[in-house]
Amino acid sequence: MSPELLTIGMFGALLLLIMAGVSLSFALGGVAVVFTLMLSGPNGLFPMISAVFGSMWSILLTAVPFFVFMGVALARSRISENLYEAFYLWSGRVNGGLLLGTAGFAAALSAMTGSCAASTLTTGKVGLPAMEKHGYDKLFALGTIGAAGTLGILIPPSVTLIVIGMTTGLSVGRLFMGGLIAGILVLVLIMAYVAIRSHLAPSMAPAVGRRVRTSEKLRALRSVVVPLLIILSVLLTIFMGLATPTEAAAVGAMAVFLAVALRGEVTLQFIRQVSHETASTTGMVIWIVFGATAFVSVYSAGGGIAFMRGLLLASEISPWMMIVLMQLIALVLGMFLDPLGIILLVLPIFYPVVIALGFDPLWFCVIFQLNLCIGYITPPFGYNIFYLKALSPETPILGLYRAVMPYVALMIFAGMLLMLFPAILIDGTALLIR
Repeated sequence: MSPELLTIGMFGALLLLIMAGVSLSFALGGVAVVFTLMLSGPNGLFPMISAVFGSMWSILLTAVPFFVFMGVALARSRISENLYEAFYLWSGRVNGGLLLGTAGFAAALSAMTGSCAASTLTTGKVGLPAMEKHGYDKLFALGTIGAAGTLGILIPPSVTLIVIGMTTGLSVGRLFMGGLIAGILVLVLIMAYVAIRSHLAPSMAPAVGRRVRTSEKLRALRSVVVPLLIILSVLLTIFMGLATPTEAAAVGAMAVFLAVALRGEVTLQFIRQVSHETASTTGMVIWIVFGATAFVSVYSAGGGIAFMRGLLLASEISPWMMIVLMQLIALVLGMFLDPLGIILLVLPIFYPVVIALGFDPLWFCVIFQLNLCIGYITPPFGYNIFYLKALSPETPILGLYRAVMPYVALMIFAGMLLMLFPAILIDGTALLIR
């Protein structure tokens, strides 16, 4: 089978299965098995299974359940509510102050959980009632929560950044640092937009009007100091090369469990819920990795990856336009597919082209990740939009689309800044790691 026909057949079959509602992991694995039998017969199954076992033994994958456990345990405890209370008290008596605190809370929760679902839903559950009580515009609040909640896959510890490191061979610590820089940039833009819009239209985000003594603010911080220190210490040990991501994640998971236990929140029900959610989330991630590994191994064996790489390199498009085109493809795919699937399917094709064109791979991968982050709030299948719908079932879906559009524009602008000024990521990462 020619590489052209193989490309059309495999990706066409994958698209049809996804549209039919088949789980991404089983769609990837099913297409891989069928095309292996078509290309090589039963004997072709052994190389495919060997490739899956190769990814199965990757030490980086061991970090996934630990980071997931950390996030789930923190989200299930009352630490998240205490953290929001601290942001609430420190947000200040200014227009939009409560929403600024909510955006900061969502970013902090993203760093604690590494999950868009956890940060968006938790932020909405604890923050939306308070903002509605004080007369905040609901769509303005929902759009901000949805946008800030996307930072869960950009700000470390991010499972998708670990998978990027596993796929490309880049240092996970450097990817984490690049994701942190990009995440802070996006957060600053979001908060600037909220502050400006609240100033121009005070009725949409009025000042809370509550005077809070400094002693009360400091007391609010006491309950969240320990978990935040745990997260920072885990990230710093990875950044500084003192521990591998797996080692740091294992110690962090135990430290988070002890921190929650010291607060008296560990019960049999808590352990059951956290264990079930950790296993479910980890299982989803691992099965997507296995399915995508099988798909890519078959596609590569059939000459598909070499064909696509040659096609891209042989095109008459300038190197910079090629980078822009690849990032646009990631942005469009993010509207339809899970980020893990996109990383495992597309990066094996794009990454060698980026290297051949002489661009910095870390810079490319972080912007690539940012585009997947944007996919969480873009129609038609933006995950965070559906999370917002769950938080506010009475709000029309078109209203939610309109609510997040300004933030989509802001995040695209952030990506453009990082592309036009590579030193923000390249030099910034090198400086911080030193």
